[in-house]
Amino acid sequence: MLFLLYYKVCYLNQGYYFSGMNKLIPVLLLMALAFGSCSRKIVETGKASFYADKFVGRKTASGAVFKQNKLTAAHKTLPFGTKVKVKNQANGKTVKVRINDRGPFVQGRIIDLSKKAAKRLNMVNTGVTNVTIKYKKKK
Repeated sequence: MLFLLYYKVCYLNQGYYFSGMNKLIPVLLLMALAFGSCSRKIVETGKASFYADKFVGRKTASGAVFKQNKLTAAHKTLPFGTKVKVKNQANGKTVKVRINDRGPFVQGRIIDLSKKAAKRLNMVNTGVTNVTIKYKKKK
């Protein structure tokens, strides 16, 4: 839409009536593209744990069958399908997971990871670790 406005003003009118606008419209166009498509990035910090093997094959809250070999996670409130970047604060390792379940329901924990995700964060031996999670909040 903005491109059409820019084209009409700058090229069809050839600047006869809008000579001052020729410099302003590209700036407005770039600002609209830069800020119009941005979504807020949210950061949470807390503890992460990972699923026990007894949950393999059970249905998650989203209806998907749980598999330890997928990069998935549980979060109390995020919409299913949200992609989250999880960073282990102890070693700096990161992993991207998709939310497909609800939980964890243990005080102080903010995310429950599949074993594959936990291995990528190098937290299987500790079981629970401090993490930072980042995700984009949908408009």
